[in-house]
Amino acid sequence: MCGIVGAIAEYSIKQILIDGLKRLEYRGYDSAGLAILNANHQLERLRKQGKVRELENLVNTSHIDGNIGIAHTRWATHGIPSEENSHPLISHNEIAVVHNGIIENHEELKKFLLEQGYLFHSETDTETVVHLLHYHLKKTDDLLIATQHTVSKLEGAYALGILSTRFPERLIAVRDGCPLVLGKSEKNEAFFASDPLALLSVTNQFIYLEEGDIADITRNTSTIYNADNQKVERKIYQLDLTLDSMDRGKFQHYMIKEIFEQPQAIITHLEGRLGKNTLLESAFGLPAKKIFQQVQHVQLIACGTSYHAAMVARYWLESLAGIPCSVEVASEFRYRKAVVPPNSLFVTLSQSGETADTLAALRLTRKKGYLSSLAICNTPESSLIRESDLHFMTRAGIEIGVASTKAFTAQLTALLMLTIALGRYHQLDENKEHHLIAELRNLPRSIEAALMLDKPISHLAKHFLDKEHALFLGRGALYPIALEGALKLKEISYIHAEGYPAGELKHGPLALVDKNMPVVTVAPNDELLEKLKSNLHEVRARGGELYIFTDKMKSTDHGIHIIEMPTVDKILAPIIYTIPLQLLAYHVAVLKDTDIDQPRNLAKSVTVE
Repeated sequence: MCGIVGAIAEYSIKQILIDGLKRLEYRGYDSAGLAILNANHQLERLRKQGKVRELENLVNTSHIDGNIGIAHTRWATHGIPSEENSHPLISHNEIAVVHNGIIENHEELKKFLLEQGYLFHSETDTETVVHLLHYHLKKTDDLLIATQHTVSKLEGAYALGILSTRFPERLIAVRDGCPLVLGKSEKNEAFFASDPLALLSVTNQFIYLEEGDIADITRNTSTIYNADNQKVERKIYQLDLTLDSMDRGKFQHYMIKEIFEQPQAIITHLEGRLGKNTLLESAFGLPAKKIFQQVQHVQLIACGTSYHAAMVARYWLESLAGIPCSVEVASEFRYRKAVVPPNSLFVTLSQSGETADTLAALRLTRKKGYLSSLAICNTPESSLIRESDLHFMTRAGIEIGVASTKAFTAQLTALLMLTIALGRYHQLDENKEHHLIAELRNLPRSIEAALMLDKPISHLAKHFLDKEHALFLGRGALYPIALEGALKLKEISYIHAEGYPAGELKHGPLALVDKNMPVVTVAPNDELLEKLKSNLHEVRARGGELYIFTDKMKSTDHGIHIIEMPTVDKILAPIIYTIPLQLLAYHVAVLKDTDIDQPRNLAKSVTVE
């Protein structure tokens, strides 16, 4: 979602703010701005609709400078993208605020503030926060107490960065529902941001604020108060990340770089988790064995791409492990009254670990009688990891492209490993486990073989250049992969695409098929292949153009395009058949000249409802 950066030092911090915003661009945004206290302790603010580089040009041609400031990239929720609605928001030239999230009771607060004589200059919910801070500061004359009074009136999910002319040596950072970290330094300086990546040029030591935390920050100290306004200590974490990991290198876009990083991502993912012929169950945490022995049902919860990974896992868990499995979108699960089967393991999936709906669903489980919770996540020390009983890191590395690629295949691999770990207490025998471990060891090479299709797929992409719609088909565990392929194409090329189980063609989608509707099919050589062939004949009979990814079928029909896939075990087919669909979406988007890494209207981390 939006991005926040704050800094205080003995030197000019404007470039730190700009560089931090640049590293948060992957999260998605439509405008950017910063506010700095100058040498006379006056607020100076610059805001710009559009890209961070445009804000940087504005900063470079202005005289704005100082050693304390806050900055923000905004993704519009309340109010259109515009300079007036961009952050920071200011009240009476005394207080500036940057805000991620949503203030749900902003209309009620605005009514109160209007009665107090405050004027509003934006359409944002954030302006209520900055005016409310000003209101309480007049009464208390203490920035920390004013902040505590203010947040006690706020409803919703938010992270705040606060700067005041009356306290030129202090910054305030608030976390309640949206992530915020403090950057620690041995020097006379301090930082905060919504993502550690923003601060990698100045520190690799971070404190992750917890729900309800307020941090009172000076150059020398960071004092943290919890939701009860009690002073607390939070652990310092050192991240083994470098700015090199954010470099595109030889690749034109982050997305294609991350697609090609998948073999190494899986190698890293498997490292230290496989024995000679078995899975090392302790990789899920020391209590995992005792918990897994009791599991009789698995509930998988996720959003977007992660939801498609969960759908694949249901096939694995039920067919291999013999364990009943339910899969649900987090945003739906949290608003219905679910019946919890006995001994249910609650599993959440998220690349960021800060997905608002997934986190909310996890928090509901504490009252619902689940056996335990497990988070499968790519981000260490994220809220999802910290709040779950067990966690399993996907280790895919930094993923900058909004359209998830390597995090998705790492999630699938993690879910197959979970299937093995649970299955040994049900119907998965020793020989089958040995076979699956051997297949997992070979998985990076199989992905490399699939990546060899990059060039032919780039030529194939030309067929989609003038198309407005596409249909993706699959059967069994490949149906969710069809959904994922359709999602990737629509996310970055803006072609309307839908995924369907192939057997559902006759129940509606066939009405759409004609010569202008490309039909993409994932068709590994499994027990459903013959059934799938009959579905494809139905498409050709209506003049539909077929693009079939398969390791078995041949055709001389000019309307059928066969993309020959490497032969893999059917269990791994969902992972391998994901690769060419990622490549197809990427190359179509390149031809259509869209913003591939930051597609319109989308954000990398959805931290609000």
